[in-house]
Amino acid sequence: MGRLAEFVTNHPLLIAGLLASWAALMVYELRMKSRGLTHVSAADAVRLINKGALVIDVRKSEEFQSGHIVNARNVELAKIQSEADPIHKQKNKVLLTVCANGATSGRAAMLLRKAGYPSVFSLKGGLTGWRAENLPIVK
Repeated sequence: MGRLAEFVTNHPLLIAGLLASWAALMVYELRMKSRGLTHVSAADAVRLINKGALVIDVRKSEEFQSGHIVNARNVELAKIQSEADPIHKQKNKVLLTVCANGATSGRAAMLLRKAGYPSVFSLKGGLTGWRAENLPIVK
């Protein structure tokens, strides 16, 4: 313990930088949590799907028909914006929203959280990121 105290007193700038980095990380995490958006990587999305998450593809139906994640449901963003319960009583399930690049699915995730769905995640990078990881898509 004495060596730690000696290190701290001998390297105050290093310790200050470490504390500032930790504080910046905490502020970033709290900001993301307050926005209600949780973006997950493709690997984390696979884990969620394997645990029973419901995949909601928010693209237009033509885009959905050209290729989507296995067992995904197509619920367009416009429907999520206009209906109070767009997923129809699936509020106890974990939801994963997907779009082409991740921007629209983030907006859909935020809307679903406001509609009362507590466990909603957005696929970071959308289907572009999914394909980059060589994960399967059905047509």
